[in-house]
Amino acid sequence: MTLIQQNPTFSFTTLEDRLFNFDRLLDPSPMPIETGYQRLDSGVLHVAARTDMHGCTGEMFTWWFGSRPGPREYGWWHPIDHGASAWNGGIPGEAAGSTHIVTEKLTGLPDQDLLIEFHDPTEFFTASAYSNALSSGAVTTAITGHVGFGHAAPRRADGSVLGGRLLHIGRDTEWGLVMRSHFLLGYDLPDAGLTPEQVSAEVDQALAPNLLQHAYDEFTFLSRILPPLHVAENRGKLTIPRPW
Repeated sequence: MTLIQQNPTFSFTTLEDRLFNFDRLLDPSPMPIETGYQRLDSGVLHVAARTDMHGCTGEMFTWWFGSRPGPREYGWWHPIDHGASAWNGGIPGEAAGSTHIVTEKLTGLPDQDLLIEFHDPTEFFTASAYSNALSSGAVTTAITGHVGFGHAAPRRADGSVLGGRLLHIGRDTEWGLVMRSHFLLGYDLPDAGLTPEQVSAEVDQALAPNLLQHAYDEFTFLSRILPPLHVAENRGKLTIPRPW
């Protein structure tokens, strides 16, 4: 990432949905890309991974992010790729408003320092579409945010992290949680004045398959530990059946 580091602050006036229809993630019907990646006309790199999290629920998934996993829990989450984990800002018990400061591998790539700044889902979706998805059960968890490369990632004029977008959208089923993870890498760069060719040069295509596998792996690993962790940490609130 060179161009954005030379110009660390930009002003933005366009709508968030100009480059991607976020509301489509709220519809459970199959998307053209559920797992895969594509280079958008803008040069932005779109990566998608669907993970079936057996035995999990949206409530568990939301709790996990709000619990702010430290280095030990972060290693449980992905014992191969995850490294350092620290949190800044926000309210304990909630992801939105906090920043996750991490070092992790993306499958076959070297360690990456990342800032994951969690935002309220209403920033991304039409209010009525999001409300309807929640009330109908089409969505039971939504973890959304901005992603910047480097622990000193550049910022937008409003102070938020400049770079990409991250959306984890889940739906409860009778067997567990359907998790859609979508990433839009370089999302802010077209509005910063970069041409599609410049955006493509900034966001290496090699990120796509490595991030796709990382996302699938991390939520598969998480699905194996999340149900008992959620029960143990919330036993005062839950009715827990005895195994006998």
